[in-house]
Amino acid sequence: MSIATSLLHLPPLQNLKLSSVTAAPFLHGSTPLSLLSKPSSSLSHPISSPPSFLPPIRAMKTLQGRVVCSTNDKTVSVEVVRLAPHPKYKRRVRKKKKYQAHDPENQFQVGDLVQLEKSKPISKTKAFIAIPVPSRNQKKKNEGEEGASQELGIPLESQQPQVVA
Repeated sequence: MSIATSLLHLPPLQNLKLSSVTAAPFLHGSTPLSLLSKPSSSLSHPISSPPSFLPPIRAMKTLQGRVVCSTNDKTVSVEVVRLAPHPKYKRRVRKKKKYQAHDPENQFQVGDLVQLEKSKPISKTKAFIAIPVPSRNQKKKNEGEEGASQELGIPLESQQPQVVA
């Protein structure tokens, strides 16, 4: 009981001077962290927001895939294939996902390569618009034939006049 009575005779905590406690060094001789200044470097600068002239970055803005179903009116089903690492084996595996896309003119057939562009939701399941993608093979063939003849300055064998002997 003597300890309890001695605690009752202690002065209230408000009367203690807190400034003397913070200004005094710790028992082991170091100064409190609140009194230390933060290191400043010429390389460090405050984190600021990106410039206002740059558009905001949006994920999944465009995707590319193949039409797998076009039976619905003004809607095509597009399968998008991507490569992702397997969670356990870390090997890249093909992941497929089907999206419903808006096709206003019903121009796409099964097997067409399309690009999906994100838009405002058109219906419960449609939030993409299908855009045609030119085939890569046709582009290369046309450019390859014209580029070779212009590059060398020599007409191709098919363009030379036929000499009958």
